[in-house]
Parts: sequence; structure tokens; C-alpha cells
Amino acid sequence: MSRSLVNVAYQPQLSDVKTNNGRRTIDLEPETVAVLRAWKKRQIEERMLANLRPTAELIFAHPDGSVINPDYLSQVFDRHVAKSALPSIRLHDLRHTHASILLKEWVPLKVVSEPLGHANPAFTLSVYQHPLPGLQADAAKAFAAAVFG
Repeated sequence: MSRSLVNVAYQPQLSDVKTNNGRRTIDLEPETVAVLRAWKKRQIEERMLANLRPTAELIFAHPDGSVINPDYLSQVFDRHVAKSALPSIRLHDLRHTHASILLKEWVPLKVVSEPLGHANPAFTLSVYQHPLPGLQADAAKAFAAAVFG
């Protein structure tokens, strides 16, 4: 990731990331890459059908290739969550959920913190590890397995 999308006076703008830790490569498994490639191909095809210039700049954009306001994306997400049976969460909470699940699955803290762009893994642990049901029981089982084989 080399740029971020920010709102400046309610206008979305692409800008450089805030810190060197913000400049990072995110590893994705093949299934996610395939979904993103299929989505990108569909976007290009739709733009060509509408006689719009295809662009490879953004993965998620308006039909003309322009940036989508991040606040709009959050509002759409909020509406979909409100209509569903899911617990009420914000779009940003998905970032916390992702990190918490990785930590629950015993992914090393440094591995979890790097794609989040955190300079200090302790920050990741203090902010992003939320207590999940069964975490203490899983830890007890892991300890018992290590000790008793």
C-alpha cells in the first residue's frame, strides 16, 4: 500500500501514507486475489460497455473510475448492517475483528501488527486484541497440550 484515501473538506483525495509503516505490502491468499481480479475485470468491462475509459488505478471506484468517498462507504455499510441480523458494528470494526481473529488463532503478534501498519506490536496488542469467547479455554488447552504432550 503506497497511498491512502482521505477526506479533505469532505472531498476524497488520494494522498501519501502518513508514516513509513503505512507503506506496506499486504499478503493475500489466492482466493481473495481471484475475487479481486474478477471484480477488477468486471469493472473494466462495465466501463468499456458504457464507453468510459477503463482504469486500473483503483479496485473500488465509481463507474467512471473516480474515487468513492470513504464516508459514503461507511454509510452504505452501516445501512446493510442495520438491515441484517448481525451485531451493530462500524466498517472500521472489521479491522479490529480481523486482528483479533488472527491473534486468537495464535498468529505471531509481529505478523499481525505489520499489515496494520503499527510501528510497535504492543500497540496492536493493547488496541486490537479484543476478548473473544473461548480464548481463555483455548489458551488453557494449548498450555496443557504443551506440558502434557
